[in-house]
Amino acid sequence: MNDKVTLVIPTLNEIDGVKVVMPKIKPQWYDQLIILEGGSTDGTVEYLRNRGHEIYFQREAGLRKGLIENYKNIKGDIIITFSPDGNSVPELIPALADKIKEGYDMVIVSRYLGDAKSYDDTFVTRLGNKFFTKTINLLFGFNYTDAMVIYRGYRKEIVEKLGILKPRSNFYEKHIGRYVSWEPQLSIRCAKNRLKIAEIPGDEPRRVCDDINKGMLPSSRIRHFRAGFACLCLIFDELF
Repeated sequence: MNDKVTLVIPTLNEIDGVKVVMPKIKPQWYDQLIILEGGSTDGTVEYLRNRGHEIYFQREAGLRKGLIENYKNIKGDIIITFSPDGNSVPELIPALADKIKEGYDMVIVSRYLGDAKSYDDTFVTRLGNKFFTKTINLLFGFNYTDAMVIYRGYRKEIVEKLGILKPRSNFYEKHIGRYVSWEPQLSIRCAKNRLKIAEIPGDEPRRVCDDINKGMLPSSRIRHFRAGFACLCLIFDELF
């Protein structure tokens, strides 16, 4: 299948990561690359602009909001969401795209499938990822090993088909939408609608900024408990 691939890369003060990761992404792996920029002030924008990348500056806070805003700019048949902080392995992009072209609606790069390993996990994040993945499996009828990870590809059409773009309740937007991206929701709705889903194994390296700063920048880490609460609210919202 001659499907075109759009690579969507969200950034928010990722200058250390983009300098290491972006040169590893080869142009032949995608047809369109969009930087989803969340308000960087550390030189990220200038670095990426100098490299000629297409940049979309989101208006509202939160990755989910940015993805929804940016959806209209996506020209590809396949969307791949990719983290530029070092967590996502660029060399897996071709394998991910090829797997979707086999006929899958969504393919996840799983940190916990086969021999794959997360080198970024703490005890808390690993426990949380496992808990939410098992809960989604139990409630929505699939056998994911990693339902939460951002690194995945999916057909553009399913985003509209599954209603991901539709406005939600005020409670959802205030307590969930700002703190959790749309990947867990995609996992849930793909499972609920019995779409064709697959996973491929892929390591999750440590964040580049953690290696540079030896883990001493807590502000660079996800606020895990707030994100965890948002994920829990999301699951109950989808269930009821």
